Parts: sequence; C-alpha cells; structure tokens
Amino acid sequence: MQSGDTGSVGNMDTMGVKLIDFFDVTPTSLWLEDYSELRALFERWRADGVTDLRRFLEDDTRRVAECSACIRVLKVNQRTLSLYAATSQDELVSRLDHVLRDDMLEAHVDELVQMWEGGPSFQSKSVNYALDGRRLDILLKGVILPGHEDKWDRVLVAVDDITELEDARRRTAMSEAYARGIFEYAPVSLWVEDFEAVKDLLEELRDRGITDLRTFTDVHPEFVERCMAEIQVLDVNHHTLEMFKAPNKAELLGRLSEVFRGEMRHHFREQLIDLWDGKLFHTREVVNYALDGEVVNIHLQFSVFPGHEGHWDLVLLALTDITARKKAEAYLEFLGKHDVLTKLKNRSFYVDELNRLQRKGPFPVTAIMIDVNDLKKVNDQLGHAAGDELLRRAGEVLTKAVDKRYHAARIGGDEFAVLLPGVDARGGEQMVEQIEKLIELNNQFYTGTKLSFSMGSATCDGKERLEETLKRADLAMYESKRAHYDQTKSNRRAAN
Repeated sequence: MQSGDTGSVGNMDTMGVKLIDFFDVTPTSLWLEDYSELRALFERWRADGVTDLRRFLEDDTRRVAECSACIRVLKVNQRTLSLYAATSQDELVSRLDHVLRDDMLEAHVDELVQMWEGGPSFQSKSVNYALDGRRLDILLKGVILPGHEDKWDRVLVAVDDITELEDARRRTAMSEAYARGIFEYAPVSLWVEDFEAVKDLLEELRDRGITDLRTFTDVHPEFVERCMAEIQVLDVNHHTLEMFKAPNKAELLGRLSEVFRGEMRHHFREQLIDLWDGKLFHTREVVNYALDGEVVNIHLQFSVFPGHEGHWDLVLLALTDITARKKAEAYLEFLGKHDVLTKLKNRSFYVDELNRLQRKGPFPVTAIMIDVNDLKKVNDQLGHAAGDELLRRAGEVLTKAVDKRYHAARIGGDEFAVLLPGVDARGGEQMVEQIEKLIELNNQFYTGTKLSFSMGSATCDGKERLEETLKRADLAMYESKRAHYDQTKSNRRAAN
C-alpha cells in the first residue's frame, strides 16, 4: 500500500459541516484507500485467462504481495493512528510491513477473492500488528464508495479492534480443550449421562402417593428395568473403551445391555433409592461386564452436575476398575479359610465350623478323622516334595468325595477331617466307602508312591458335645492306622 492525495474528500460539505470532520473523529479505525491499480491488475490477469483467483494466488504467494503493492492509502483517521501506535499517517504508511505480516495472508486472499468476484464490499477477520509490537485481532470491512465502482479509486475500510473478544474466545476454547482433554484421557472411566427421564418417572410415583420406593420396587421390579432403559448415555472417554474392551464408542453404546446385566439391576435399584431420598452424590461397588464377557468389579461415583439438580439432565459417573483388588481380597479370604497346598479348608475354618455346629447343628453330625499313611517315610526317603505331592493328591480325593454341603479340612501335617452335618452313622460309612474308591482311582492315575488313608468315624446325635464325638472318631482312626502298620509289617515278613 502507498500514501497518496485524499482528492476532494476534504472539500465535501453536508449541512455546513465538513465530511472530513466525521472521518477524523469517528471512534472506529477508518482507512480511505485507492484500489484502482488493483482493478487494473485484475483486468490484466483476466485477459491472461485467470479464472480461479484463489488458486492462482496460492500457487505463488508473491502475487499476493503484488496485489498489496497496488493499494494506496489516501487517508487514515485519528483512531487508526492511536490503534496502531503511530505518530502520523506518514509513519504508519512507511511501516506497513510491520502492520501487515504473519497471520494475515489467508484473510487478505479472502478479501481479494471477494473483490475479484465483483461484490461492492468485502469483509474478513484478520491479524495486524501495532508499531509497538502489539498483536491486534481485527474485523475488517471494506466498501467501494458510491460513484467509484468503475475505477475502485475510493474504498473505505473500517477496522474494528476485536482483540479482547478474540482473547476471550481463545481462553474459552483453551478451557474447553483442557476440560475435554481431562475427560478424554482421565485414568478412570467417565460417563456423561442424562437422567431426566428417570427423574420424571420418580416424580410420577410421588404424584401417585408412593412414599416407599424400596417396597414399591419389591412389588414392581419391572420399574427398575424401565428406569434403566430411560437413561441416555451422552459420552464416554477413552479409558472406558479400554476398560470394557470396546473398539469404539458406537460399539459400546450399542451393546450396553451386555455391560449392565446380572447383579447390576440390584445395584441400580439401590442407586434409584438414593436418588429418591435426595442423594445426588453417592458411591458404591458394583459389577459390570466387558464386551468379551469378563467380569469388571467397579467402584462407582455418581454425581449430578452443578446447575442441573432440577432436571438431572447432566450426570457424571466415574468408574474405577477394582477387579484386581477384589481378586486380591478374595484370595486373602481364601487363604484365611483354606490350606494352600491341598485347597481344602484349613484348621481355622474347621474350629469355627465345629463351634457353629455345636450351637446350631443340624444333628446328627458325623465326623470322619483321616490320617495319610506313611507320609513321614515318604518325606525321609523321597524328600518333602514327594510328601507334598502325596498331600495334594489327598486334597484331590477329598475334594471329589465331599459334597459342597459338607466340608473337608486339613487340620494338621498329615491329618484331615470331614464334617457331615445332618448325616447319620450309615451316611458316614458310605462317605468312607466313597473315599476308599476314589483312593483306588487316584492310585491308578498316578504312578509311584501309593496314597493310603487311615480313617475313623463317629456320629453325634446332639446329646454329647462334638469334642467327645471327635475323640471317638480319632480313636477309630488310630485303630485303622494300627491295622495298616500291622498289615505292612506282616507283608514285609512274608516278603522276607
């Protein structure tokens, strides 16, 4: 752009007041410019066969500078000098390369294309720079003044400083991007849901006079299903897809019935009761399912977004996968009640069960005391690994023999006990026979050391304490063990 004569602008009067006075005092930055050389340049390009100006300029951006050089600045007002930190029009025009740079190329091309296409005006949003280095976001509007449409020798350009507005927009965009980033990449599963229809259903119940939702859902469990069906999932984050083994959001949202099933209905009912009671933030542990069918134990946090308490139309659920913790807890619980080597119940469980049976029965209670024969000899001759293998086999036999209603426990190094509540002496004898048959099968399956039990049983009808019954079973087991060793000695003598 170049500076030039303002022509007759200063000589025009309207009702005795010079128009130039309005130009100078207008609080918007105004530029009066001469685009006639640009029009002539356009005509030459058209004659050369240019039809698509945008592509023509983008093919060689030096042509944009050629267009800019055709524009002459005739006059700027005081607001322009102030906005661009210029002491005079001459300083501003001489330093236009400081004003028009960097981010404005695309916007300037848009302006040129608008003029190329024959419109009497143009508009763009762009970036300029003040002479003191300040970045200015501007809204530029230009118009060819009436009577100059053929030559474009008088074009009025208004520049609005929208820096504050654009800064606010950028801050908002950054804030939204930051919030979105936190949502998408949070290390927990996040769900944004709409519970407004659920709230409406609960309000309908209140209007019908229902006061106790727990009792109502006991009688009408289908209401819980209906509420679940009314929930709208608005969005989920990346961690949710990973947790539930979903390839994408559409796949997950299309298969929610596979995720929320089984025990989830009970948990959701409790969630509904919390909402009924006005608890808009609550936590609980629930069970969901991944799309591959695996159980996912969840710590769920539910919260209605602030400002949406009246409609529940925006709700956030944060789900933390606690499956590993649950497995660890289950294993610790297992260790507390089970013998690790044999997988049977341990002595601690056995003692607790004896106390429970003594208090509550049911009687009769039959106890079978068991000792693994020759374990010490196996440990001494073949090593403890062979002895442990014999104990594991004992666990296999007792696990198969004893129904889940009853319990087999390892109560010492080579000692086991089977408790049969509600079973009489004949039932105890049948259990002993079943164990003996399984020992035979076990010895057929495993080579090497043979598994052998000494067993004794006794039955308590409730008239004596269980401790006395166990003593009788122990005595019977020792009799069996004595017979086993007598038989072993006899066999050795016969072999010799």
